[in-house]
Amino acid sequence: MQTKWFKQFGWFHLPVSVTGAIVYLLGAIFCLTVFLAVDRHCHSVSDTFYGVFPFFACTFLLLEWVAGKTSDAQRSLPNRK
Repeated sequence: MQTKWFKQFGWFHLPVSVTGAIVYLLGAIFCLTVFLAVDRHCHSVSDTFYGVFPFFACTFLLLEWVAGKTSDAQRSLPNRK
């Protein structure tokens, strides 16, 4: 039995289970930690942006991949052989 963690809503995936919410919460906590660590040593907004961008981009891509694999949209595609 497979449960859905996320539901596709337009371009985004929203958590529909506790597991999905925990995945999003862990991603948000990681991004907040990275932002605080990078911003502590930066002197301008652009310094902060350049410092956090690689971490934020990788985190959002990983969250999107997990959400795409565990959402209802993935199961509705036909099987290709």
